[in-house]
Amino acid sequence: MSERMSDDLLVRTMRPDEFDSMRTVSVAAFGGDEHIGRLLDVLRASWAWDDELSFVAERGGEVVGHVLYSHAWLDATERLVDVLLLSPIGVRPDVQRAGIGSALMHASAEALATRDEPLVFLEGHPSYYPRFGFVRGSTLGFSAPSVRIPDAAFMVRPLRRYEPWMRGALVYPDAFWRTDTVGLRA
Repeated sequence: MSERMSDDLLVRTMRPDEFDSMRTVSVAAFGGDEHIGRLLDVLRASWAWDDELSFVAERGGEVVGHVLYSHAWLDATERLVDVLLLSPIGVRPDVQRAGIGSALMHASAEALATRDEPLVFLEGHPSYYPRFGFVRGSTLGFSAPSVRIPDAAFMVRPLRRYEPWMRGALVYPDAFWRTDTVGLRA
């Protein structure tokens, strides 16, 4: 996957040798919060990581943004369902508010269109993500994996393989629990 978003911005699948650059950008995007770096390290070493689901925005030969989708489970009544979890997404602070995050969302959503996973979940700002097809998870019968996730922030985007019987609780990969990156802390 490689998509030129403008003359100087390219969104594409991350190469394995770019992990350190991506990690640096992601930590910076979250104000230097090393929980994000640790989350990325633990996810990369886990069953939930898939190289095809890590996307970078490149400008001038440098990684300036990143979005990661990892595997998670939906604990539905009928059976467990392999779903995706969008987290984290970040843009280098000096180029934020220039449309890079939106470019990452649009290009990665296009790349997900042919995959078999039926749903993408996230914890995010309820006024930002609906423009990318996300809705409040509870409206479709989903429950968040933690009581620390506000209902309005627990969002889902159905994909082409979604079926209405797919309802239930999202189960995060253990990497999120081991790094304490689930929900809000007081």
